[in-house]
Amino acid sequence: MSSKRAPAHRINPAKLLHSKWTAVTPANRERHFMVVKEHVDDLERVMDVDWRQLTNLDTWIPGWR
Repeated sequence: MSSKRAPAHRINPAKLLHSKWTAVTPANRERHFMVVKEHVDDLERVMDVDWRQLTNLDTWIPGWR
């Protein structure tokens, strides 16, 4: 028996600000999230949030659903 894993999707870190996300498994009754602030270091990398986690469709869905 093989488990199906949702394919990862690509994210452009430069377009994360104001993007909307739906958590597949809500935590504390919180399901919908919006990126309202981002921290960028000297090399213009997004910091404080591991935005790479958003590529996992088992955890996050782009947009509000």
